[in-house]
Amino acid sequence: MKVVLTPRGAARVLARHPWVWQSDVRTLPDEPGIYPIYGPRGPLGWALVNPRSLISVRMFHFGPADDPMAALWRNLERALEFRQAAYATEPAAGLRLVYAEADLLPGLAVDSYARHLVVQAHAAAWEPLLGELTLRLEAALEPAGILAKHDAPVREREGLERYVRTLAGRVPERVEVREGAVRYRVALARGQKTGAFLDQRDNRLLLEDYVRGRGFRRGLDVFAYEGLFALHLAPHLEAVDVVDSSAAALALARENAELNGAANLNFTEANAFDLLRAKERAGERYDVIVLDPPAFAARKADRERALAAYKEVNLRALKLLAPGGLLATASCSHHVPEADFYAMLASAAADAHRVVRVRERRGQGWDHPTLLTVPETHYLKFALLEVLT
Repeated sequence: MKVVLTPRGAARVLARHPWVWQSDVRTLPDEPGIYPIYGPRGPLGWALVNPRSLISVRMFHFGPADDPMAALWRNLERALEFRQAAYATEPAAGLRLVYAEADLLPGLAVDSYARHLVVQAHAAAWEPLLGELTLRLEAALEPAGILAKHDAPVREREGLERYVRTLAGRVPERVEVREGAVRYRVALARGQKTGAFLDQRDNRLLLEDYVRGRGFRRGLDVFAYEGLFALHLAPHLEAVDVVDSSAAALALARENAELNGAANLNFTEANAFDLLRAKERAGERYDVIVLDPPAFAARKADRERALAAYKEVNLRALKLLAPGGLLATASCSHHVPEADFYAMLASAAADAHRVVRVRERRGQGWDHPTLLTVPETHYLKFALLEVLT
């Protein structure tokens, strides 16, 4: 069976966006799978199709293909080739190997934690392909083990069950990962996302380079989760305050601090908004502050509320910084565009009466590439700011 799109759906595919909404599809099969996609004027390519999903069509190949399955697996080969050098030379690192739509493998993410792979497949058509996917990952990478971490709520919207199970090899409860000089443990089956937030790895290493040898004394890591930013700061500061609202996250951060012998970290379980206001009232000062909050805008309708929340925490942080201090601040909300993020930072700086210079303007790491025609693949904004007065 072929899947036929409306003119609007076909226009999206011709503009090289892989997603077509259910409302822009004229004919759909009864079951998920891989199908040829047609527009009013003829064939457009091949896609993962799910009639039960709002995103019914996820393109993986544009144009004709004599063997669509070969085209799909060639996309996997290209994704792995792109990261092969890092995988080979950094065996203890955390690395994204497959980044979904950006690798033309829609709905699929594969991360490596010290050669232990975690797979997340959020498109229904991947489910019967997991066996073949596992064999290909084993052949290409020889990992220690492969885990399917299919516990995200998004699977329910695809009509899929949620589960976590080992697909190949041995997957321990915890794996130790290296990031520069920092070591940290990842709970593969129980951690957030695939276990950790690899998209900030390059930014954590960058921040450590900036603070090294600067003579800074105090640091503050807010929304710290496993404490990875704090661990990169710890060797170069006298003390770092580590803040998160989750006791479980702070327990992981403490464990990682012990693993690295970082005795200068102080842990506080608190609401970030309340804590920052309290520190401002107390007249505290910091040389380095990190703000890495969760996505405040899960939907487009949340955008204005999210910008207000981002402004609040950044305003308070700017007021807490000593002259010459650094603010490393991020947003992982796709629905907050980069231009709006920097406009918010400018507004916060003006209201804080601080002169602020942008030292670095960055996004997610190199292993999370962006497709120009798919703005959803560019979600992380990261700014390194310096307070001049």
